[in-house]
Order: sequence, then structure tokens, then C-alpha cells
Amino acid sequence: MKVGLRIPPCAPIPDLVAFAREAEAAGLDQLWFPDSQLLWRDVFAVTAAVAAGTERVGLGTAVTNVATRHPAVVASAARTVGEIAPGRFVLGLGVGNSSVGPVGMAPSTGRVLREGMATIRALLAGDEVDFHGGETERSGARPIETVRSRLRDPLDVPLHLAASGPRNLRLAGETADGAILLSGVAPGPLAFATARVAEGAQAAGREPVPITVSAFCRVTDDVEHDARELKPICTEIARNGGGAAMAAAGIEVAAPERIEGVYPDLVHAEDWDAAVRVCDAYVSDEAVVRFAREFCLFGSAKEIDARLGELAAAGVDGVFLQHVGSYDLPERLLADVARDVLPAVRAR
Repeated sequence: MKVGLRIPPCAPIPDLVAFAREAEAAGLDQLWFPDSQLLWRDVFAVTAAVAAGTERVGLGTAVTNVATRHPAVVASAARTVGEIAPGRFVLGLGVGNSSVGPVGMAPSTGRVLREGMATIRALLAGDEVDFHGGETERSGARPIETVRSRLRDPLDVPLHLAASGPRNLRLAGETADGAILLSGVAPGPLAFATARVAEGAQAAGREPVPITVSAFCRVTDDVEHDARELKPICTEIARNGGGAAMAAAGIEVAAPERIEGVYPDLVHAEDWDAAVRVCDAYVSDEAVVRFAREFCLFGSAKEIDARLGELAAAGVDGVFLQHVGSYDLPERLLADVARDVLPAVRAR
């Protein structure tokens, strides 16, 4: 099973490249970079720079979208990075979330995702694609027309879909080259998610696709103290359809539909301590400790290694670890995982 690390593009490019080299030297298999144009540097520019500055480690977007970026633009950018890092780049796509919200756009629907992925896949394969134009601002100045285009010098780039709900999980199994699961590592939700991906693959007559799981991680001997930082994550998951799964695990979250005072959102809060205080009203200390142990990889190096072994036994092909920060590099997480976790994983 591949072990990766999520790196927010929150630092100057030279610092990001240097950090990526450290992660590669530490033995990480993959580095994943999120995309949100108002929060971080451009994900494709960053990934291209890291690709040029590393030799072995796999690279991926976790994740970009087809809402703020036209599918043709995504295909061209992915082909470019893939050329810099042959066989090392994975294009991760999702509904948009923090990319779309701050600019007043809605997350992509399943139909838009399906169509966008089809366009990207066709362009990367060098196929011709029909693009339907529209009228300019002056009505009638340009008639609606169809333009047939293709991407020169095509390149094979795997396309992975990030999903949490059953429809998009099935869509990942049906159409993508891999699925990125956002449900954490709790056995029940993980089994549900992987089953939906498998259903999609079976319905399309395909072989099962690789599964990558994202997980918040902290190497700690004091989960009761450190779990508190997860309260915004726990609250946001409950607000976005995960409440039932958490309730089944004995985690009660009284999350309202709307939460004020946190910018831009709970998962990417600029003031994390303030977001934790806001969420005190919705998640108890006891509940978030259970969340940390069930849904996340919080615990000693030995405990985390055991959980990773369980994921591998459950058929998970990769996991990428992330810290709760959006505006700092996961330096402590990398150091702790490299020193205490990876040696046990490799030995196993």
C-alpha cells in the first residue's frame, strides 16, 4: 500500500520544492496537492515545479475540478505536468468545494463531473472533442456553434475521482482510473464506500479500480489532548452527509446547517483555534476523541501502523495523510511519520 502526504501549496515555490524533496528522501510514495485558487498557489504550477525538482515520488492533485477550470484547460495542464514527470502524475478531480464556494459557484453535479471527465479523457487520448460555443454578452453577436478540437501530443495520465456520497462513489468505479475516498478510515464507512465504487465498476463491466483513502493523521501519545483540533473537521463531515455514519460509531454532532464566523469554511479556516472554539458548541471533547480514533489516524506510531495494516488488508491501495492546517506545511507530520511510522510500515 502506498503512503502519501497532502501538501497545501501555501509557501513560496522554492520552499514547496524543498519540502517535497524532504518527503521524497523520507520514503513517501506520493505527494498530493489541493486546488483552491483563493487559498493557495496554482496547483498545476506547483506540481510542475515539484515534478521538475524530484525524481521518484508520485504526484497528484487532490483535487482540482471542472467548475472553475474548463475541462480543456485541465486536460492541457495535466498533460504538461505528466510530460515533466512521466508515469508519476495522477489527475485527481472532485466537485470543487473550496474552489467554487468563495467565488459564488456551486459544486459540480454528477452529470457535469461525468461530462467533464469524458472530455478530459478524450483530449488526453488525442481524440477529437466537440465543444459547443455560446453567445457573447451582446446577444446575437456570435451564434451558437460547435467546434471540433483535439489536444496535440496526447499523454496517458490516470484520472482519479474524489467522492464521499454514493452516487459519485459509483461514478468513480464506473468511469475513473481510481477513487479517492473522503470518508476516513473507520471500518463501516470505508466498507460502504468501497462497495459503492465496486458497484460502479461492476455495472460498467470493468475491473475494480484502485482505492486511495485520505486521513487526518497525528502521531501522538495523548489523543485526548490533540483530538480537539479535529472539531471543525468533525463538524463539517457531519454537515455534509456523514452524520449518520458518525452516529453509528457513537459520535454525536449537533451541527447546524449554517455556521457563521469562520472564513472561508470549517475545513480551511484561516484562524483554526477560533474555528475549534466555534465548534465546541456542536462537538463534545469525548465525541471528537472517538472521531480521532475511529475516522482518523490519531495515536502512537504503533497504533497508526496497525491501522494502516488494516487498511491494506481491506483492499486499500493507498492512503494520503494530512494535517489540519491549510496555511502551513505539514513539517511535524512528515518528521513524525518518517521517523516513527514508515520504518514499521516498510518492515511489515
